[in-house]
Amino acid sequence: MKIAFLFPGQGAQKQNMGKSFYENDADSRAVFDSVKTVTGIDACDLIFKENDELNNTRYTQIAMVATGIAMLKAVEKTGLKADICAGLSLGEYEALYLSGAISAKDAIATVDKRGQYMSEIKGGVMSAVLSLDNDTIKSIVDGIDGCWVANYNCPGQTVISGTKEAVALAGEKLKEAGAKRVLPLKVSGAFHSGLMKEAGEKLAKVLDEITINDIQIPYVANVNAQIVTDKNDIKKNLIEQVSGSVHLEQSIRKMIEWGVDTFVEVGPGKTMAGFVKKIDSQVKMYNIEEYADVANVCSQILEAR
Repeated sequence: MKIAFLFPGQGAQKQNMGKSFYENDADSRAVFDSVKTVTGIDACDLIFKENDELNNTRYTQIAMVATGIAMLKAVEKTGLKADICAGLSLGEYEALYLSGAISAKDAIATVDKRGQYMSEIKGGVMSAVLSLDNDTIKSIVDGIDGCWVANYNCPGQTVISGTKEAVALAGEKLKEAGAKRVLPLKVSGAFHSGLMKEAGEKLAKVLDEITINDIQIPYVANVNAQIVTDKNDIKKNLIEQVSGSVHLEQSIRKMIEWGVDTFVEVGPGKTMAGFVKKIDSQVKMYNIEEYADVANVCSQILEAR
């Protein structure tokens, strides 16, 4: 048995995510409490109290990464260890924490700035393209200035991103080519598009200031779906990730080729589980979203192992 841990990205956030961990595990609680020290933002107010800021890119990223790392603090105590890991866009920072490459403090500090820089770039839209193959989508999108493929999520679901006019034009051409539907997404920017290049360049300066350690658990990078074991590749990957395509489908397939047969999604919702099952319905899939899931899921996997 080979186990992969997966972490969802922006869009999976919801009010009270991670609250059961905060209430039941001291180390998880410490992660949430540390956010204020690191960034000046009160994670408990942000996540556990009703407000609109949780869905604001400026703050969503901190909330998601703090929640994911807090959950991992509880999982670590069970003895269940991942053989490899990956995250969807923002979730890659949680994967990097799990890999040993960056500390919780540096992960939170970095995504604080990442969220700030990405939210400063106004304009742009994203749309989900349903039931059309990746090669056709890419060939059409590559021919339209101002439009990019943002996410290869799973068979039949790809996301495009860019200016409003370019994405609209791409949508028409994609439907003509056989796409079942092209659905506008409720987002605040054109993430993973060339419009975000400036944000990636600013992030490079932040990454220069943090410590990147040797990788203890390999992770699969969003930008190229390659297994990373050299810490010297991390900074470049994270800079490119802001404006580059997220190759999630290819990343899952890479892990399955590597021998992974069991996936554990750590975080709110079941977004990653849905994608994995559409990629390969034969693999085992578990979710850790609430504190009670930790003992249940980890004991099942450890017994099977």
